[in-house]
Amino acid sequence: MKKLFSFSLFLLTIIQINIAQRSTTLSFAVSFPESLTSEAQDGRILLFIADNNDTEPRFQVNDNPNSQLVFGIDVEDLQPGEPALVDSKAFGYPIRSLMQIPAGEYWVQAMINRYDTYDLANGHAVKLPRSWEAGQQFRREPSNFFSKPQKVTISPVLKETIAIQLTEENPPMEKPKDNKYIKHIQMKSKKLSAFWGRDMYLGAHILLPHGFDEHPEAKYPVMIFHGHWHQDFGGFRMEPPDPNMKPEYSTRFSLEGYNIIQQQEAYDFYQKWTSDDFPRFIVIDIQHANPYYDDSYAVNSANLGPYGDAITYEFIPHIEKLFRGQGEEWSRFLYGGSTGGWEALAAQVFYPDEYNGCFAACPDPIDFRAYTTVNIYEDQNAYYYEGKYRKVPRPGRRDYLGNVTTSLRDANLRELALGTNSRSGDQWDIWEAVYSPVGENGYPARIWDKETGDIDPHVANYWKENYDLRYILERDWDKIGKKLEGKINIYCGDMDNYYLNNAVYLMEDFLEKTTNPFFGGEVDYGDRAEHCWNGDHENSNAISRLRYNTFYLPKILKRIEESAPKGADLKSWRY
Repeated sequence: MKKLFSFSLFLLTIIQINIAQRSTTLSFAVSFPESLTSEAQDGRILLFIADNNDTEPRFQVNDNPNSQLVFGIDVEDLQPGEPALVDSKAFGYPIRSLMQIPAGEYWVQAMINRYDTYDLANGHAVKLPRSWEAGQQFRREPSNFFSKPQKVTISPVLKETIAIQLTEENPPMEKPKDNKYIKHIQMKSKKLSAFWGRDMYLGAHILLPHGFDEHPEAKYPVMIFHGHWHQDFGGFRMEPPDPNMKPEYSTRFSLEGYNIIQQQEAYDFYQKWTSDDFPRFIVIDIQHANPYYDDSYAVNSANLGPYGDAITYEFIPHIEKLFRGQGEEWSRFLYGGSTGGWEALAAQVFYPDEYNGCFAACPDPIDFRAYTTVNIYEDQNAYYYEGKYRKVPRPGRRDYLGNVTTSLRDANLRELALGTNSRSGDQWDIWEAVYSPVGENGYPARIWDKETGDIDPHVANYWKENYDLRYILERDWDKIGKKLEGKINIYCGDMDNYYLNNAVYLMEDFLEKTTNPFFGGEVDYGDRAEHCWNGDHENSNAISRLRYNTFYLPKILKRIEESAPKGADLKSWRY
């Protein structure tokens, strides 16, 4: 009996080895023709696999439980017609390996996120996306190659190589057009160009006040909106909603016809903006997409360059000169939500003499003791709450009832499949690119191992000293506290989807209890409010998120009345 058992175990082992050997033979050969380009390419080959073609597979990978599959490999000097082999070694999400895909029929699509070489002022040469014309949305980024979806039958244990040719190229983005109220500008930044070793530009969508042309003597305060890349100035519409528009359902807000609501809100904003008694301001929507992300986080960074100085000392004065801004600290206000909320607060903290107030809604983590659900200073692992005998995955996203839809680990592994060396163009990677020192390879130093979640305490300490806004305020309050009185305003839902309220609580503890002089601003929370609550207790997130450009104006006007210096121009813009 023992011999029979041993022999059976031996056969099972042989079968398993044989299957494993055979399973490594499934692969996809991805190539591009010379008709697209005759030049060799660097970049990230991405293979998308979906069990449906309701939308193209490249648009079906996300952090939700129903995410489809993606596998990625880096390529260098890939020649036209040369196949790049995506096989069992390619890193995948949410399934780790091609070999784990159940046999069946699938839709597959491939693309390349094309890289260029940047010779940086720090002496490193790095390979990063060559285009961010679409705000680093690599699926739509102009000049990226992709294939048409094709239906295939996959059997992971059979020897097979499936050929995929990248025959399509994303077209250029349509440039937004100026009108009476909205203007679009670009400015070459000397500071950024010097860092990146090539011409680098900052852009802005600018909303001009009603009566701008009719009142050439007027000089205006400015509201600086920080946040993600936008193709045009959003939320401003000079015509009523399209009567022929088909209502669309918003799953995020559980609202039918949300597209119509958005158009109506945009038209209502236009009507307010042009009314006789509405305050006259310039609104600046800054566009600072870069090779790592769709915005720069508006601070100086070892990996992204001096975006904080470029925006504050080059770009804002340039805009004020072009469009008759007041050009004084008392007349500049910062606002934004999520990424924009962090940027608004960071710009106010790092440039306390240049701005007169920030309104930071649902900001990205402003205290790294609550870097979403991680304390990067005390926790050893970012992915798990660890005990002596078990570990529990850290949640990554929840709804207002606390239902968790993804883990922090899964969100990071998805990014790793999309790009190595902080090049996914997504959230965790851009935090790393902005906050980290330069690594030995020229790319951002990892705050934690992307696969295991093990935290690097040396990188964490660098983050603390340079970008932990609560720590920096507490460390430097004796120097900058007086300059920040009345300027810091923070708002967050107490059920923020990404647990951002936890860091706001820690910031509030410092501001409310230990500041001397007292900070004199406002910290407020929305009951059961998700991301991105902005301080509006009267309306739901679905509505309040559409009113950023008007919601803070009463508070800004009050701040101007209280803080404008003697002799400040408080009349020319109040016609």
